[in-house]
Amino acid sequence: MGRQRKRVVTGDASPYSRRDERPSALNRKEKKKKTDIGKLFINISIGLCIFSLMWFFYAVYMRSSLSKRVVTLHPSSRILDANSTTAKVSSERFWGSYRPQVYFGMKTRSPRSVVTMMWMRQFSNSDMNLRHTCEQGDRLQGYSWLMHDGLTFGVQEMRDNDFTLTTEFVKRIGGDHGGDWTWRITAKQHQSSASQPPVISLMFYAAADTQGSLQTHMEEKNRLASITGFSEELGNFKITFRKPVTGELSSTKYAYNYLQTLSPGLEKLTDIVKLSLNRRFVFSPPSGEKRHYIGVDTYKPPHHQNQQKAADPRKESDFVVHQVTVQTPFQIEVLFESGSFYNRPNQLVGSIMTQELERRKAEFNSKFEKIFGLESKGFSQTHIKFAKAALSNMLGGMGYFYGESVVQSVYNEYPLLYPGGALFTAVPSRSFFPRGFLWDEGFHQLLLSKWDPQLTREVIGHWFDLMNIEGWIPREQILGDEARSKVPAEFIVQRNENANPPTLFLALQELIEQLSSKSDEAATRPTLPFLRRLFPRLKTWFEWYNTTQTGPKPNSYRWRGRDKDTNLYLNPKTLTSGLDDYPRASHPSADERHVDLHCWMTLSSGIMASIAQLLGEPHQDYKVLHDVLRDNNLLNDLHWSEQLRAFSDYGNHTQNVSLQREKVYVPPGQPRHQFPVARLVRSVRRAPKLQYVNALGYVSLFPFLLQILQPDSPKLEHILRDMRDPTKLWTPFGLRSLSKTDPLYMERNTEHDPPYWRGPVWININYLAVRALYHYGNTEGPYQEKAADLYKELRTNIINNVYAQFVETGYIWEQYNDGTGRGQGSHPFTGWSSLTVLMMAEHY
Repeated sequence: MGRQRKRVVTGDASPYSRRDERPSALNRKEKKKKTDIGKLFINISIGLCIFSLMWFFYAVYMRSSLSKRVVTLHPSSRILDANSTTAKVSSERFWGSYRPQVYFGMKTRSPRSVVTMMWMRQFSNSDMNLRHTCEQGDRLQGYSWLMHDGLTFGVQEMRDNDFTLTTEFVKRIGGDHGGDWTWRITAKQHQSSASQPPVISLMFYAAADTQGSLQTHMEEKNRLASITGFSEELGNFKITFRKPVTGELSSTKYAYNYLQTLSPGLEKLTDIVKLSLNRRFVFSPPSGEKRHYIGVDTYKPPHHQNQQKAADPRKESDFVVHQVTVQTPFQIEVLFESGSFYNRPNQLVGSIMTQELERRKAEFNSKFEKIFGLESKGFSQTHIKFAKAALSNMLGGMGYFYGESVVQSVYNEYPLLYPGGALFTAVPSRSFFPRGFLWDEGFHQLLLSKWDPQLTREVIGHWFDLMNIEGWIPREQILGDEARSKVPAEFIVQRNENANPPTLFLALQELIEQLSSKSDEAATRPTLPFLRRLFPRLKTWFEWYNTTQTGPKPNSYRWRGRDKDTNLYLNPKTLTSGLDDYPRASHPSADERHVDLHCWMTLSSGIMASIAQLLGEPHQDYKVLHDVLRDNNLLNDLHWSEQLRAFSDYGNHTQNVSLQREKVYVPPGQPRHQFPVARLVRSVRRAPKLQYVNALGYVSLFPFLLQILQPDSPKLEHILRDMRDPTKLWTPFGLRSLSKTDPLYMERNTEHDPPYWRGPVWININYLAVRALYHYGNTEGPYQEKAADLYKELRTNIINNVYAQFVETGYIWEQYNDGTGRGQGSHPFTGWSSLTVLMMAEHY
């Protein structure tokens, strides 16, 4: 046996054996592992908390940042200098009839400073017939500019029951503040009226800006002879109210009244005058007994409970009214003289004004014939007078507006005020739409660019200077309190995902063509530098459309902003397309493809390529996109419906819908009036599915209207056939907006919405049709002869009907009945309906 070796234990050693040590080491490792895992979890948790907080604050920051983008203006240099509308920079355009929403007035191209006229007929059957802002409810027999050159003079005729007022103005440039101007108002009784000449009160008023002041100067007790004043933009000035001239009735007497007060805003002026009227005054006509008449007196603002006094009284402006009451016939002149016009040769009144007026008329007539050539085309003098009125009404409908739009994005809980800005623009209708509309303006400038390219450049510049950083321009410009007072609340807020047809590209196309054909003329020479200033914003605008309005398939497009409350609409409206209630997919969805927007983008990309190339900027991307979009095979794949044999929208759709009166349960014995009124709501009788919408009408024509179809396209044959078919689109008055064979033809969209783009004839789309027929009728192809024949027939029908309705009713109308040709809708509508002039002149 071997010897057993004893273990020596020292004082430092552990009393346990090695075998006994192992569990202890494992425990320590396990504990350490658990500790490490715990620390890891703690660190991860801390990291996640930090990351979550960072993400939270980043999200808050981004949402705050994104919410501000909708009201952040585009960072590039403005197209128009901030002083471009001042008297020193643009004296010839400083004063003008830039308040189209009133029957007659002058305004500077600035936020304030207005001089305007109201009138009323005394001793009439109605208690109050004050005429001030253009209202369809006034039922005037007609009011129309007969001549207006957009710069120096205008002649307007207003027919009110048994008398006519003719308003004329002439401007004379001089000094540093826009020079002088004179009004002349002539009143005549209608020959067919009763023997007793009407007694009329004219009320001239002036409203200064908040930095200015007005002083009245009286003669003969209560006759306001003149107003003197001062403001930063006008300097010193004087407004003189000359005595009436009454011709044969030398014994005619006048009655005078005046009012001086403060006004909180232009939208309050009519109310102030109405609240100041009093019947205590007496008028003595040349023949007949004395009678009490209505005149302006003292004004006492209505006191509302809890009303507090304005913190800044200078937010109110001086407001002076001069009233003269006189029996027809008579003539009155009002003279504005600038204090800085030191070397004026004479006063612009009486025979001097008459001479100036006749000279301007002759220049207008000469320029009109030189541009449009209607006499050389064989039109009668009455037709030419109508055409001059159509152009003049668009020029007389130019307005200068200033204020803030109300806007909202998906990142804003509540609407915001857009930065204050100015807009110089034409308006569709002085009575019903006296403000700027984006897609209307492109059509307006097709006509105005022929007359005055500089005017078009300024208008386009104003619109693009309102663009935000995203490239969005609010489609309806409701600027300031006065504009908002005329618009229903549901239409005031503008949302930045919503577009409008980019028709300003049509106006830019016209400027480019003028530049290439008339490059040596002074009127077109500034176009190239203008396009250079415009281009940075134009690029952003195009990219906004090309990224925010894309469709579900490559190179397809979809309008945003369709009505979402599908229960109330027979077919939810697409206001953003400009064609409001035109039938689209019955159930709005992201799967929709809109053929009209595809065509607008095709047109726009081509014009972008042309402008970029003209400026020496990179243009290839625009050219490539344009070539892709105008490919007729792509267009056919996305939008050609074999069932309809026409181009069509695509989406989640069913035709089996109708408006039905909803059922309201009334318990037995309960009175019916205590329960909700039964509404008309939509009934869907068959579930929708993805398919072509198959609504034949204006939308179906867009590949033809914007000349995207190749001249030899077989699709062109189908389009021309449908256009000429009286059971579909053809009428003796123009093309109807929706085929008579469509289920929604002339159907109401809601209980309160009559058909709008579901049958009536619209002149802007008919102009595009005539223009397209002219193009295809002059381009070699298998359908050239057919297009040429249709061109002659359609052009003649439109001109004859618009002219006949103007003669019969005194107005150019928003739309025309497809069955009778009668004008309907808002009137006067001398926006795009005035394109009739271009059809007469054959200028496309």
